[in-house]
Amino acid sequence: MKAEDHSTLNRRELLTRTAPACALGCLGLASVPEMLAAAGCPAGQEVHKFDVTQERTLSAKQLLSLQYSQLFGFIQNMKEEIGEKELIRLLKLHSNAVGRQAGESQAANSPDREFQTYVATFRPPRYAGSLTHEVVVDTEDVFELKVTECIWATVFKDAGLDGEIGHAAVCNMDYAWPTAFNPHFKMERDKTLMQGHDRCNHRYVKVADTE
Repeated sequence: MKAEDHSTLNRRELLTRTAPACALGCLGLASVPEMLAAAGCPAGQEVHKFDVTQERTLSAKQLLSLQYSQLFGFIQNMKEEIGEKELIRLLKLHSNAVGRQAGESQAANSPDREFQTYVATFRPPRYAGSLTHEVVVDTEDVFELKVTECIWATVFKDAGLDGEIGHAAVCNMDYAWPTAFNPHFKMERDKTLMQGHDRCNHRYVKVADTE
């Protein structure tokens, strides 16, 4: 899913950014030689015809749309079968679990669980290929982003699945992520592009330890 050079990512950064489902659309697809190298296979090893790469050029938006196409079909079918209210409930359960996994993975591969270590994940130019965002508050205990363009909101809107459904499927995971990284961190937000607002206002806060 993205415009950044994968070679610059170390193992911790890669795990941090690939853990959340909403980040998968930006990393892109590795070529077969790259996958063979990652698996420790000789680069000259014969590749099965099913694994031969095709010469295709896709934009980040096209790639994300392609990767989410089956999910979109599933969501539409489940909406008809169980109704929107129950669908949103189940999507929130799933995205909450994804957020926890993202935070736990990041914590396991981070040098520490400090606030600045966590928020570094979101500092521009991180996610520059998928978001248009800027830091509007940056203190020892508070870090706030203003997001004015989001590839996930765009793709879900094009599929007719933005609003509360898209928020439940993707944006909801953002609440569980920081807390899973460190129980004293939380995210506050009352606007999202997915829900039709003019921006997302992600505000990460370090909560005082009351123990």
